[in-house]
Amino acid sequence: MIKPKVLIVDDDEAIRSQMRWALSRDYEVIEAGDRLSALKIVNAEQPLVVLLDLGLPPRPRDASEGLQTLHEIIEKDPIIKVIMVTGNTERGNALKAIELGAVDFFTKPPVMDEVRIVIKRALKMGELERENRTLRREVEAEGMYGLLGASLPMQEVFQTIRKVAAADVSVLILGESGTGKELVAKAIHRLSNRRDGPFVVINCGAIPENLLESELFGHEKGAFTSADTRRRGRIEYAEGGTLFLDEIGELSLSLQVKLLRFLQDYIIERVGGREPIALDVRVLAATNKELKKAVDTGQFREDLYFRLGVVTISLPPLRERGDDIYLLSRAFLHHYKGDFKRDIKGFSEDAITALADYKWPGNVRELENRIKRAVVMAEGEMITSRDINLLGSGSVEGPSISLKEARDRVEKELIQKALLKHGGVVVRAAEDLGITRQTLADLIKKYGISIK
Repeated sequence: MIKPKVLIVDDDEAIRSQMRWALSRDYEVIEAGDRLSALKIVNAEQPLVVLLDLGLPPRPRDASEGLQTLHEIIEKDPIIKVIMVTGNTERGNALKAIELGAVDFFTKPPVMDEVRIVIKRALKMGELERENRTLRREVEAEGMYGLLGASLPMQEVFQTIRKVAAADVSVLILGESGTGKELVAKAIHRLSNRRDGPFVVINCGAIPENLLESELFGHEKGAFTSADTRRRGRIEYAEGGTLFLDEIGELSLSLQVKLLRFLQDYIIERVGGREPIALDVRVLAATNKELKKAVDTGQFREDLYFRLGVVTISLPPLRERGDDIYLLSRAFLHHYKGDFKRDIKGFSEDAITALADYKWPGNVRELENRIKRAVVMAEGEMITSRDINLLGSGSVEGPSISLKEARDRVEKELIQKALLKHGGVVVRAAEDLGITRQTLADLIKKYGISIK
């Protein structure tokens, strides 16, 4: 088994020896005594975690050399996790290092049990970030721009998209409003052999029924009162490419029959016409309705349902995508702060909590609009829950409760916020709450709080 590489940067040989002896069983330990040696090792060995002393030669009495080393390591590779090693009097400099990108710190002499926990946590953070980076590169490289997600449900969606894209079959995309059904359809088209052909979209619920037939199939001159010229329909315009039928559940039964006929032989006739027109079109469809129930009640044809859904992709609602909420929030923030030229650093603690607690009935579309609003409305460098208009969104409604229940609820919430703020590091969360690590561990067990 390959051991993760951990670089120890400290000019004190005794400290390095102590940590090497304690860590070498689980990690491949590399050592450096100054900034230049550390940077050479980072370039050559690419360690996953760096334990970095603040006081390095030639100025071991101040933090300038340590902070400069931190800056250059993160600039080289921001996914390398740097943990600062400080003296008891250097707390202010340690906090400055956290602001610059260090993930944690501990004081000398190190308590090795705590050091192991912090390293393990840093490795997990790096692993998740590398997975997200890889996924993002795959998404962009394979044409799934706009679809982001590291959660298991979304990874399954991505896998299905890749498989089905090359197979020239109809696909039915299901999901609540705002989950990204059109983005999935575009991704399938871009990854398919039809990528150089047109991608034609028609919303079946946005066009009156008496006009929809003409929009889909076209019409001949004189077919009806206002038909002054021959007109091709959307299906014809999709020749050689992909037709995306959004809100297919809104299609009337009469048009369902005509669409079914097209999917059987890929031949249409324009309204008022008698000439059959053979077409090479791939059909993708989407709906937020439960089509199976519509089939059972006779509102949707069963044979059309099976024709459209050779493959079915079900998109998860945002509330079931876990950490994707924060991943998407960061992506939207990065996009819109550029659009509106706002220097916003990130999200405040209360904003992160509110984002996680909110149920997102409008899904990704609602999240995007709220982040866009927040970028416009934010008054400081950090976006707050007030900016997102989610202030108090996570509050619990229900009957009145006892004083003890209320106290327990507040205590649990404060512990969760402290753990979130400090990335699940119990030692730092306990310090922030003003209690001992053991007391916090007992409370975590009492309330059944998951560190993960």
